[in-house]
Amino acid sequence: MTRLHASLLLLCLAVPSTAQSKMADVSCDDSARMAQTLKQVLGAERQGMGLRDPETMLEVWVKRTSGDWMIVQNYANGTSCIVAMGDHWQGEVPDPA
Repeated sequence: MTRLHASLLLLCLAVPSTAQSKMADVSCDDSARMAQTLKQVLGAERQGMGLRDPETMLEVWVKRTSGDWMIVQNYANGTSCIVAMGDHWQGEVPDPA
């Protein structure tokens, strides 16, 4: 298990779920707190985002150093959930400005 997966597992156990989901392994939190955790604790950067529907936006977060990635679903009510994760991200990661 990579360090990122272990960190996310601890995050899932420490943060109570605030959104209902059919998936048992979804980790949810306040959107601002989720973004802060992804940036500061995990060292991930948002690489893209797009609307799923008028109430939902999806974001792809990538940890540049390892290629680990997460898909975060943001809801209009201010809640965000990590709905998928993996490793070996192959997309282009732009250089910092």
